[in-house]
Amino acid sequence: MRRVALKIAYIGTDFYGFQRQPGLPTVEGELLSALSEVGVIKDPDKCGFGIAGRTDRGVHALGNVISFLTEERVIINQINNALPNNIKILAHTNVPIRFKVRYALERHYRYLLVTNREIHRNVLNLEKMKKASQIMIGTHDFSNFSKRSERSSIRAINCVEVQRDSDLIIVDVKGESFLWNMVRKIVSVLLMIGYGEIEVDRIYEFLNPQKKAHIKPMPPEGLILMNVNYSGVEFTEDPYAQKSFTSHLEKEYLKNQSIASAEIEMIKNLKNG
Repeated sequence: MRRVALKIAYIGTDFYGFQRQPGLPTVEGELLSALSEVGVIKDPDKCGFGIAGRTDRGVHALGNVISFLTEERVIINQINNALPNNIKILAHTNVPIRFKVRYALERHYRYLLVTNREIHRNVLNLEKMKKASQIMIGTHDFSNFSKRSERSSIRAINCVEVQRDSDLIIVDVKGESFLWNMVRKIVSVLLMIGYGEIEVDRIYEFLNPQKKAHIKPMPPEGLILMNVNYSGVEFTEDPYAQKSFTSHLEKEYLKNQSIASAEIEMIKNLKNG
């Protein structure tokens, strides 16, 4: 018996989150079904199955990680053939039997904000967003950035970086672990600051657990779990799997670009009368 860890990529749009839900399509459900189909696991509830990140409905991933116990040979392309096109295993490795996939060294999330000039008239103040992002780095109480019912709201943030790439604002957030909706609420606050709705110093109030604040999270569709790192664990990437998933992403992108272009044209015509 040995423990295997797999690095998973998926488009979250068509799934009701990662975690299994009866009667609903989920990433975990598809993975367990594929692993069972090819005979890598026999009983999903008795294989020590673990997940690094239980991403919400609509959230995507390039580097989420699962692990499980097996006596069988794990053939990546065989499992990928049993998976839908919007989920793929990109890398694998053997890990110690007692390896806990939840206890990562660092998780990296990226949020993409579209600022198309045809739609957004207001100009974002990127410098204010960058200044506010630096205040969030370090260990803080993030009660206001998640549910108050969380067992511990103290989290350590290693990096919050804001940059512009054409019509995109890219926000990278890195830390050991995150609360539910925490990253999306961080981005929401940065966006409010960028549009001048609140001042930079308001961050200190949000980080004060004694002052309750309601922060609406950004939509999940812009969030990607980019990677999960572990101390002493190196994954072997599968070039064929990466090429296959890249091809699928390119096809999806072109389809969505055509839809977006048509919508922009309709918006322009409606605004111009």
